[in-house]
Amino acid sequence: MCGIAGWLSYRRDLTTRAETVDAMIDTLKRRGPDDSGRWIDRHAALGNRRLSVMDPQGGRQPMTAESDDGTVVLVYTGETYNFRELRGELRSRGHAFRTDGDTEVVLRGYLEWGESVVDRLNGMYAFAVWDGRTEQLHLIRDRLGVKPLFYHPTDDGVLFGSEPKAILANPLAERTVGLTGLRELFSYAKTPGLAFWEGMREVEPGTIVTVGRDGLRTRAYWSLRTLEHTDSPDATVDRVRELLDDISERQLLADVPRCTLLSGGLDSSTLTALAARRLKRDGERVRSFSVDFIGYTANFVSDGIRESPDAPYVRDLVAHCGSDHRDIVLDAKDLADPALRAEVVTAYDFPPCVGDMNASLYLLSKEVRRHSTVALSGECADEVFGGYKWMYDAGAQKADIFPWLVQGAGDETVDPFERAFTPDVEKSLGLAEYARESYRSAVAGIERAPGEDDREFTMRTVSYLHLSRFMQLLLERKDRMSMAAGLEVRVPYCDHRLVEYVYNAPWSMKTADGREKSLLRSAAADILPRSVAERVKSPYPSTQDPLYAAALRDQARDLLASPNHPVFDLVDQGLLSAAVAEKGPATTQGSRSALERALDLAAWFDAYAPTVRPY
Repeated sequence: MCGIAGWLSYRRDLTTRAETVDAMIDTLKRRGPDDSGRWIDRHAALGNRRLSVMDPQGGRQPMTAESDDGTVVLVYTGETYNFRELRGELRSRGHAFRTDGDTEVVLRGYLEWGESVVDRLNGMYAFAVWDGRTEQLHLIRDRLGVKPLFYHPTDDGVLFGSEPKAILANPLAERTVGLTGLRELFSYAKTPGLAFWEGMREVEPGTIVTVGRDGLRTRAYWSLRTLEHTDSPDATVDRVRELLDDISERQLLADVPRCTLLSGGLDSSTLTALAARRLKRDGERVRSFSVDFIGYTANFVSDGIRESPDAPYVRDLVAHCGSDHRDIVLDAKDLADPALRAEVVTAYDFPPCVGDMNASLYLLSKEVRRHSTVALSGECADEVFGGYKWMYDAGAQKADIFPWLVQGAGDETVDPFERAFTPDVEKSLGLAEYARESYRSAVAGIERAPGEDDREFTMRTVSYLHLSRFMQLLLERKDRMSMAAGLEVRVPYCDHRLVEYVYNAPWSMKTADGREKSLLRSAAADILPRSVAERVKSPYPSTQDPLYAAALRDQARDLLASPNHPVFDLVDQGLLSAAVAEKGPATTQGSRSALERALDLAAWFDAYAPTVRPY
């Protein structure tokens, strides 16, 4: 796992710009704390920060291959889980290897098959290939968009990086955010390809961006297609289990310590149980880690989203599979620390504005990194198997907006966007209409399967929206918070084979037992304790400690004491004052969100000094 960055310029001599290239690479040090490398030629510069996971001694980057026609250079981040099979095939075709990891396999695969190498890769990856033979740069991202990759076209080439900060380190990129960036940030649905910063784009999942002297072109090499599902219910469950067995075995492969992130829910518990069975064959115990808060279990109150605390179910699973387990218990004071907020914001390069869940995930990742370098996570199983409550709400299913934005019962929908900004900014953003336009664009290309009735097609649409729009928000969060701590998090439920198969399974199979995620529950029933298998979905935890909300109010009060702070060009001071003035031992979710949003935005202004154009 690494961070990559680079610069392509057909009218500049980049050998004289090494200092700028190094500055771009150095912004990614947290993603790759173990090593760095750089390759520069006249028109192309590629760099890498490395987190050593496979072949620590031999896998240095950039990797090059020389020929009479030019040099081919690769910088790569991620993991290719089928690299051993590909290496065997490439050897049979005459390729020789100097290293034992997956990076050289991808390079040699490109030499053999060109861009089509992506059709053979199973994994999470983002990489750049400079082909000196054609003087073209290829930017390539995995099918589901697990690993990020951004680019910024210039007047004579392109800048690229694993995170926006690498691009922003180049003087050709301005720190400007316009209306589209703000809309994307606050509409809670990620439009593929769009980026927060003006002039910047994100390589879409399953896409290749090629830059040459004649300009830039994109090609999608993968998309979520509608296919007829012909397997019986029993055969479908068996196939899901077969895939999970294969995926978990592949993703446990590493030359460094591994672990799982365990919540006690169906998703992470299944992966932990599968990992425990696999590692036991080698005489190992799987390590597992959970996040918790001081006093959370003893004082837990259902908030309508989370029905139960995680700890009792974690204990049941640990006892069942025998993992070597640690609870990472966090304090409200630490979660509210302004210094931590600044770290979270700079890890994102924009204000995430979703509260303590980012901070706790970052602190969890930092602690896990002290013991392991690679972690398996249950992220995205809800999108794949159908796990969210709103998926089963009739109003959410029929609304002309993303289902997770519907706030209401039955067929009633209301505006999901809480008032937070000044009246002029609120009007300019038009978030509700922007989200509806985004929704209409998202559903336009969904295909109905042969013989699929209206009910099944509605649920196919719901599934597609979650996989293509909502899941990207979660993957972005997981990547930024874990990689900021130098921890590689793998997401087995994003294996494209599993996603394709389950996406095309009828909704009736996904709810065969009258509940959410029936396919996953049935496929894992034999390896889970009953309490965990029957547990009602409970999302990632959020602290309920009133001391956290009190700390937010104190910090917001200090912010209000600086009325000329640039954050108030966006945030309504009156609304923030009302949230600060709220009485009682706890703060309502709406006021707490307003506090967190304002403080995140303020931290972002302080860290980046951006130019913001909300009109």
